Amino acid sequence: MKKCTGILLLGIVALAASPLYAQDATPTTVTVIKQSYEGIKNNIMKAADKMPEDGYAFKPTPEEMSFGGWLNHVAQAQTAICSRAAGAAKNMDASAKTSKADVQAALKESFDTCDAVYSGLTDANSNDSVPSFRGNTTRLAALAGNVIHDNECYGSMAVYLRLKGIVPPSTEGRGRGR
Repeated sequence: MKKCTGILLLGIVALAASPLYAQDATPTTVTVIKQSYEGIKNNIMKAADKMPEDGYAFKPTPEEMSFGGWLNHVAQAQTAICSRAAGAAKNMDASAKTSKADVQAALKESFDTCDAVYSGLTDANSNDSVPSFRGNTTRLAALAGNVIHDNECYGSMAVYLRLKGIVPPSTEGRGRGR
């Protein structure tokens, strides 16, 4: 009997304490995608700031895209992805932009386009059908794809920064410089 009472009491204490741990509820997928977008946006914008003007033309090999070319690629892809997810497809041709100021302006414009779409993303509209490069998909899938693409591009840019002796923004403050 004492054993049963002890187990019952332990169960009641555990149940009473569970709301304290419930405060760390799992975020929604929409929230996670929005947070991921903000993280990669910050890394890309900081990388664009950290690279000096002459580094925008830098290519590790002649066959590779330049650092500025990677930023232009992000700007063009984001504008296409996010404007489609917003329901008003638009394209940006940033390929001719070479100066740091012009490339950063195109990048900012693309992030402005995406900011509005990510801000408007909700659980209620995340499964709406939107056009993508390969046919229709959900708004959430399109925006998750944008985050994935941005991360892939940033990975290349981080190597370019390191080759120039610059610590990438995603590594700053972690004691993992060079």
